[in-house]
Amino acid sequence: MASEMQRYDTNEDDEEMDVKEEDDEDEDDEDKNGTMHAMAGFDGAHGSSSSNRFQHHQQYQEPPTPQGGSRRCRPLEEKERTKLRERQRRAITAKILAGLRRHGNYNLRVRADINDVIAALAREAGWVVLPDGTTFPSKSHSQVIDIHTKLQERDFAGTPYIPVYVMLPLGVINMKSELVDADGLVKQLRVFKSINVDGVMVDCWWGIVEANAPQDYNWNGYKRLFQVVREHKLKIKVVMSFHECGGNIGDDVCIPLPHWVSEIGRSNPDIYFTDRAGRRNPECLSWGIDKERVLKGRTAVEVYFDYMRSFRVEFDEFFEDGIISMVEVGLGPCGELRYPSNPVKHGWRYPGVGEFQCYDQYLLKSLRKAAEARGHSFWARGPDNAGSYNSQPQETGFFCDGGDYDGYYGRFFLNWYSQVLVDHADRVLSLAKLAFDGTCIAAKLSGIHWWYKTSSHAAELTAGFYNPSNRDGYVAIAAMLKKHGAALNFKCAEMSMLEQTVDFSEALGDPEGLAWQVLNAAWDVSLPVCSENALLCHDRGGYNCLLEKAKLLNDPDGKHIFAFTYLRLGPLLIDGQNFMEFERFVKRMHGEAVLEFQS
Repeated sequence: MASEMQRYDTNEDDEEMDVKEEDDEDEDDEDKNGTMHAMAGFDGAHGSSSSNRFQHHQQYQEPPTPQGGSRRCRPLEEKERTKLRERQRRAITAKILAGLRRHGNYNLRVRADINDVIAALAREAGWVVLPDGTTFPSKSHSQVIDIHTKLQERDFAGTPYIPVYVMLPLGVINMKSELVDADGLVKQLRVFKSINVDGVMVDCWWGIVEANAPQDYNWNGYKRLFQVVREHKLKIKVVMSFHECGGNIGDDVCIPLPHWVSEIGRSNPDIYFTDRAGRRNPECLSWGIDKERVLKGRTAVEVYFDYMRSFRVEFDEFFEDGIISMVEVGLGPCGELRYPSNPVKHGWRYPGVGEFQCYDQYLLKSLRKAAEARGHSFWARGPDNAGSYNSQPQETGFFCDGGDYDGYYGRFFLNWYSQVLVDHADRVLSLAKLAFDGTCIAAKLSGIHWWYKTSSHAAELTAGFYNPSNRDGYVAIAAMLKKHGAALNFKCAEMSMLEQTVDFSEALGDPEGLAWQVLNAAWDVSLPVCSENALLCHDRGGYNCLLEKAKLLNDPDGKHIFAFTYLRLGPLLIDGQNFMEFERFVKRMHGEAVLEFQS
């Protein structure tokens, strides 16, 4: 009954909004008054019924115009017909949404509207839809790199073999932990096996498996999925996804954190990362509760370990048979080791510096202890001159050249802030190594390349990478990963593909320079480095860029990446010419000869 009332209220409100739009030209004044009354009724916990609002329209009389005449008023019968049409249209929309949820694996929210439907369909067709609605064809990325196809291609025959994996769709397992479209997946896996793709990569979502109650795990959908993959003699790279899905670029489904965690968050929102203004980010848990027993008697680290241990036990045969080749451990937003410093949901837009995310009570307590240990208790605060999400470095007193970031307090704060990041990864990976003993584990790092050419590297600082121009912020991360024998998955490898359309000079960005710094920090301690494409790619020029980054030219030590994952499986990838180019790319990654080297 409650859900029916919720749907009724939503539809009634939407109907009034649409009717209002059609009446705008003829009834501007009536619209303003009617909207005020309608909104007052809706916001006041539905204090006014739809019949009351109808009576208001019935009683309202048009005032005379200054010229002495009266404004044209639409007959009540016509208004009622308009409302009836809107109700019919809404009913059709509801059926479309229900069908897409049930048969198309579109994980649309309960109150989804036509914008959500259009976005989901556009993404499936290969378009890119950003959270703010900005939409453009994925081919616009590939068009800008046509210049690369005109260059002489390298012959990769005889080069080292690099395994190629394909990332499965985000919603391959639905919220009931069921495998979606098993027959379709079988056909796709059969095709990939025919061109010698090495395996697939899949997210194991915490919000699906442990959705309803602590330590109540439902792995059914993943068991069926892994069986299908094993039948095709493919390997599996698994991601322990402890973050929510939805709201980020490329997310086409919505998978929140477990319901029982969200319930805790409603009474104790400090379990989430928090910015200076007190805005919470429920995308993942704050690192401040790693050792706090606030999750039904368990710490966050214990929750992560129990989940990983359950996975290891449930899928023991797949580990023993070598089907599971790697486990990537989610360490933050989007599964990446970083603070959620640039959330689109809070208004961030490229190339803003972002904001520090250390204002929940648990991280503030940690900061206070660090300040007192240093003997300067007044340092137990975040910077008050670091600007806002969309500030530029020179607009702030903290990040500008010669700013506070390089003063005594600034160095103290940034040391503490970045150490929290390293300590979190250290704790979780130590338990992952214990849970997955004998299997390669990995952590994912995303390239925050904007403002890299400034002294402060502001965007990196807010993300937790203490990497100003006078300090290497990635050495400590590499050393921590080396300690646990973990691989590094770095996603910034082919950002040069954007050079023709994104003006990096405006944001003083340097994706190439950042990539070299991170990769060298990893290779200096002999870390295996994995990579994946940051952008959708279907053409030869884009694949050439990926190959050049994967297999360095004339490197005296023969450095190359450990494995590559293609993001992601979709209709466009297996379509005609696109698939032929992908097959060619796989062969070259494997070091095989191809028939021709010019497109």
